[in-house]
Amino acid sequence: MPQIAQIAETYSSQIFWLLLTFGFVFFVIGLGMVPKVQGTADARDAKISGDLDAAKAAFARADEAEADYRDRDAESRTAAQAVMAKAKAEAAKASEARLAAADADVAARIAAAEARIQAASSAAMAEIETVAADAARDMVARISGVNASDEAARNAVKAALAHG
Repeated sequence: MPQIAQIAETYSSQIFWLLLTFGFVFFVIGLGMVPKVQGTADARDAKISGDLDAAKAAFARADEAEADYRDRDAESRTAAQAVMAKAKAEAAKASEARLAAADADVAARIAAAEARIQAASSAAMAEIETVAADAARDMVARISGVNASDEAARNAVKAALAHG
C-alpha cells in the first residue's frame, strides 16, 4: 500500500508543523491572552468583593441610622407624652379653679336666694299675722260686739301660730 509507505516520509514533517502550530498557539494564547483574561476576572472579583464590602458597610451604617432614629423617636415620644401630661395637669388645675369659682358663685347666689326667701317668708308671716289679727278683731267684734285691741289680737294670733 502506497499510502502507508508515504506516512513515514511525511510523518516527520507533519509532526514538526503540528508542534510548531501548537507551540505558536500556546505562546500566543497562553502567554498573551490568558493573563489578560485572568486579569479581567481578578479585577471583576476584586470589584465584586469591594462592592460587597461597601454594601456591608452601608448596611451597618443604615442599621446605626435606624437605631439612632428609633432612639430619637422614643425620646420624642417621651417628651411629647411629658408635654401632654403637663398640659393635662394644667388644664385640670384651671378647670378645678374655674369649678371652685363657679361653686363659690353658685353658693353665694344660693345664700342670697335663701336670704331673700327667708325675708319674703318673714314678711309674708308678718303680713299673715297682720291679716289674721285684723280678721280676729273683726270676728270678735261681730260675734261678741267687743272691740279688741290691736295688741291683744296680735298676741292671740302669735300664740295660735306658735301652737299649731
